[in-house]
Amino acid sequence: MADVRSAPTTTTTGTDGTPPEVVRLGSAQGSWFRQVGWRHLVGLLALAFSLFPIIFVVSAAFNPVGTLSSSQLIPTQASLSNFRELFTETNYVRWFFNTLLIGLVSAGLSMFISAAAAFAFSRFRFKGRRPALLGILLVQMFPTLLAIVVLYLMFTTITEYYPAIGFNTPWSLILIYLGGALGVNTWLMKGFFDTIPKDLDESAKVDGASHAQIFFGVILPLVRPILAITALLGFIGTVSEIMFANVFLTDPEAKTVAIGLYGLVATGMSRNTNFGLFAAGALITAIPTVVLFQVLQRYIVGGITAGAVKG
Repeated sequence: MADVRSAPTTTTTGTDGTPPEVVRLGSAQGSWFRQVGWRHLVGLLALAFSLFPIIFVVSAAFNPVGTLSSSQLIPTQASLSNFRELFTETNYVRWFFNTLLIGLVSAGLSMFISAAAAFAFSRFRFKGRRPALLGILLVQMFPTLLAIVVLYLMFTTITEYYPAIGFNTPWSLILIYLGGALGVNTWLMKGFFDTIPKDLDESAKVDGASHAQIFFGVILPLVRPILAITALLGFIGTVSEIMFANVFLTDPEAKTVAIGLYGLVATGMSRNTNFGLFAAGALITAIPTVVLFQVLQRYIVGGITAGAVKG
């Protein structure tokens, strides 16, 4: 006979001699909320907390009054007046172009140079390799803001002799962002490169491939997820950066979106009157980041799920 197992039970007999009742221990009443329901509640609270500022900014962008004091979570009348005024009364188009140029170029160059450096540290053994890795790690422990005075003095001389890459040019910020991102990106990519078997390199060498062919033809296609993550983080960091951009870009035509929008709400009065313009500009600025994330999403998800299933 098969062994039939059931939930533990106990019997109780009534005082009037009625048949005993079977009471099942561990009743399911309330177990759904204790096991699963509270997680749904926490998720809904986290979702509401995350969506509130987004909804508020979208509402303020379409609010025709355009002031902080009159902003509502759901505007009574929607209008495109803030967007129209943003493009006609400010240099937002120029700011947006500068931001895209700096963000895309710095993210692309940082991704490529970091990948090349990570490939060298991961695959080659040369004198000074370990001290160089430790030096990169130690430099990253100090905030980049500590070097702003030194960088300002350096670019004062650079502007005098090479004004094309000096103050009020996007190339000055690109050079600064490259120097600040190479260290952390190199360490991040090196750890990913170390997970790739070296047998692939040896097989390619047997077939006569050079180091450049191995790097571009074998390694880079396998590390697309980390390249996508590095590019996305680099673009987001440069678009939202404000400290160095505020110091090195003072010309109204050379400002980025972060500096231009900050100038609209820098003082007390303008913070109230120009809040609609600020919200409209912030909403448009978020579009390239969302588009870039959608383009790189399959590489990011592929890197997360890589190796989860064998065969």
